Amino acid sequence: MALFIGVDIGGTKVLAAAVSSTGRVLRTARRSTPGRQVEAQLIEDALTEAVEEIAGVRRPSAIGIAAAGFVDAQGERVRFAPHLPWRDEGVRARLAERWSAPVVLDNDANCAARAEIAYGAVGDAQHALIVTLGTGIGGAVVLDGAVHRGYNGMAGEFGHMQVVPNGQACECGGIGCWERYCSGNALVRHVRANNGADDVTGPEITEAARAGDPVALAAFASVGEWLGIGVSNLVEAFDPEIVVVGGGLSAADDLLLGPARVAMRESLVGADHRVVPPIVRAGLGPEAGAVGAAYLARERFRSAGTRARARRQAARGTAPRR
Repeated sequence: MALFIGVDIGGTKVLAAAVSSTGRVLRTARRSTPGRQVEAQLIEDALTEAVEEIAGVRRPSAIGIAAAGFVDAQGERVRFAPHLPWRDEGVRARLAERWSAPVVLDNDANCAARAEIAYGAVGDAQHALIVTLGTGIGGAVVLDGAVHRGYNGMAGEFGHMQVVPNGQACECGGIGCWERYCSGNALVRHVRANNGADDVTGPEITEAARAGDPVALAAFASVGEWLGIGVSNLVEAFDPEIVVVGGGLSAADDLLLGPARVAMRESLVGADHRVVPPIVRAGLGPEAGAVGAAYLARERFRSAGTRARARRQAARGTAPRR
């Protein structure tokens, strides 16, 4: 049986998954991300460890990489990654050589979008927006049922839209980026600033909010409001049928999405005179990036196999007649 692996690499973790043809996650492996102040090889070592744990003694048929960064239109290089050390790195070819297996590469939110189209919350919608909230913000645009990658392959980098002139400095080098106010990092900063707990984590804040902790609830209210404001601007630009929110922070569900829905409608021009798209939680949760990367690998592998068979048939003179 063919083995297809998807690997989602973000600012804090690596998640590798063996994924079935129906999108079911068969097994996973996790590693911590070394950070962005390290050599690229250390990131790729973490990727390799996770892939080897999944594969065991088997050779993968193909591996998909969902990278938290700006991936070029050819799917070859990570041009820039705000939370990782990749700077114009030929990641696809380097990992294909290292792993001796076919490798495909795309942005993590684009991969999540493919998973949500094939198996998740996008469903039959032809026009959708995907916003992923983790260490930062990722995004993807679905037009006519397909992921729109843009001229440079970098469409959907919503997290680095400037929303506050002269605002907080961002890890990307910009100022006042959306993800500084709406992300897992923003949630943690809010709580640390208001209760002095320097070691608190996102999951702990979610648990505290569900227990009624006022500081945690206020943090979700702030991040959720910023989510709704940003989404309203995206809705004005793209007019989607649905907005799907994924990433690790989406596990908070209505703690986050409740205030986001209110803020989006209040910010959306002409909300009473249009169909306001629903904001829904991603169907595949934080595993969507890995599932989508495996889906992309499977599709590319099948396409390559079809082309190879056609060439063999043509060489034998047995190509089917049209």
